[in-house]
Amino acid sequence: MNYRPFLRALLAPAVVAAVATLGGCDTDGPGMPPGRALAPLSDKMLAEIEAKNMTKESPILVRLFKEESELEVWKQDNTGHFALLKTYPICRWSGELGPKIKLGDRQAPEGFYAIAPGQMNPNSNYYLAINTGFPNAYDRANGRTGEFLMIHGDCSSAGCYAMTDEQIGEIYALARESFFGGQKSFQIQAYPFRMTPLNMAKHRDSPHMAFWKMIKEGYDHFEVTHQEPKVDVCEKHYVFDAAAPGGATSALHFTPAAKCPTYEVPREIAVPVKEKEQRDEAQVAQLVAHGTTTVPVRTGNDGGMNPVFLAAVEKRGGTTFPIPASSSLPGTIPANIRPPGPPAAAETTGSTMSLASSDSRPVSAQANSSPGLFSGLFPSGGDRPKDAGSNSQSGGVLDTMSRLVGLGGSSSTDNAPAKPKPAAKPTQTAAATPARPAAAPAQLEVKSADAAPANPQPQTSTDAQQEAVNTANLLRGAQATVPAGSFDSRWGAMR
Repeated sequence: MNYRPFLRALLAPAVVAAVATLGGCDTDGPGMPPGRALAPLSDKMLAEIEAKNMTKESPILVRLFKEESELEVWKQDNTGHFALLKTYPICRWSGELGPKIKLGDRQAPEGFYAIAPGQMNPNSNYYLAINTGFPNAYDRANGRTGEFLMIHGDCSSAGCYAMTDEQIGEIYALARESFFGGQKSFQIQAYPFRMTPLNMAKHRDSPHMAFWKMIKEGYDHFEVTHQEPKVDVCEKHYVFDAAAPGGATSALHFTPAAKCPTYEVPREIAVPVKEKEQRDEAQVAQLVAHGTTTVPVRTGNDGGMNPVFLAAVEKRGGTTFPIPASSSLPGTIPANIRPPGPPAAAETTGSTMSLASSDSRPVSAQANSSPGLFSGLFPSGGDRPKDAGSNSQSGGVLDTMSRLVGLGGSSSTDNAPAKPKPAAKPTQTAAATPARPAAAPAQLEVKSADAAPANPQPQTSTDAQQEAVNTANLLRGAQATVPAGSFDSRWGAMR
């Protein structure tokens, strides 16, 4: 029996009442619209979903691109593949191109993150928010620290991806509907730029190039399959679509900092991915040979803003009052907007780094506590400071209603997060420390390396070209961890 319509009808009134009651506990004040987290998708969006052979409740996937300042929402269509539903211009992101390294560096994260219902915050002071879950297993294994990094509204960022209120309302609703459809978590893929050969060539001098080549492997998996790549972690590197060798059904066990188990990538994925990587590397080499100009390596940058928003702000002379949404502006720019500052001066060290350079690895690790399932979507109260992350106290109306219909509840708890204090803009990001070089496999089947990671020697251009040919099993990494309190444990009857 399909319980979804029954549960939706039963729980929706209780949820509305809960949000209305809890609104007074939030620093938004009692005037917060109680229905903002439950606002329906617009008729225009529903028509777009139908026109692309999708359903309102089918799974979603999100991709973020810093340099282009764009957020993509992909949705599964009736073929079972993901297709692009809509591209949203990002109103503001902070920091510079490159991963987040430490608390206070104001960097928006890059990598792969799994978003469960408990990471949805309906009571955010920035209208609505989705907690990325940083740091994930890869971040923690590499000693990267930080917390409460969001995709939210209000067009204001201190390490987050900030949209307009109108945009985050629609993105939030798309995610909410996918959870009602049975999706246990959706994937966020955050990139410095679209991982094209031209962009890889332009940024070849960046100290982050090894990290970017590693996450490009996951980018390529999605590009050739239009399926959400399975993400794991071992040897402090991401691993994508790993399967037991020889078609075995036994489960693989990955530990973020430990040696990788023996694994392989299914041939139907490995072959087209390898072909794409070879084409891309050949194009990069050709672009470099033809003198493609590199982007200066800068530190201490002030983030970015999509040109459509930046043009509106510049037209208003910097603005100290809201710029309302219009036919050309996809959302309202608030009065508190702070446009990106001028680019920081380029580094003059003269050092360059090949495309095969290794990833940086800071040392100390920080655990990330995981919220309950729908407890974060509709939390049970408590005063929340400005810019707080998702509140995931268990219990409350949804747990009670779930028990009433026989679905049980969750006992997991998580403290309401404190407000991340604005950090002074750094003058320089953490420098990348060379680690181990990429392994060059002999077969399409991807298997783990036998040796422990070692510090590489500087590679010649011939080394880089040879590595471009041997592209399968390029680098390894981590899995975006899913918060405790699975969808099955509380909402399994909905599927």
